Amino acid sequence: MKMRSKNPRAWYALMLTLAASAASMKAWAQDGAAGIQEADSQVRSYFEPGTNLMYAIGAVLGLVGAVKVFQKWNAGDQDTGKVAAAWFGSCIFLVVVATVLQSFFGL
Repeated sequence: MKMRSKNPRAWYALMLTLAASAASMKAWAQDGAAGIQEADSQVRSYFEPGTNLMYAIGAVLGLVGAVKVFQKWNAGDQDTGKVAAAWFGSCIFLVVVATVLQSFFGL
């Protein structure tokens, strides 16, 4: 079975089209790699402010939790220890997550 067309111009046009497609795919792949690098740099530029925001949210949660625990303690509620552990745990979780993410991504 012959792969070649009877018309040589059609054969050459097909080969030219395939070569042009391969060249454009290579150029597109290089632009894609540059785009990935640009996206990586942009995400890394937002990472440090994001971790600082997590620390700030943890601090605010700690203050709110301390006030709520103090109010329960003054009211004589029996579940003050559970509430204190829950608020303290949430603050520690936020700080640990921010620290682990920062060390994981090596920033």
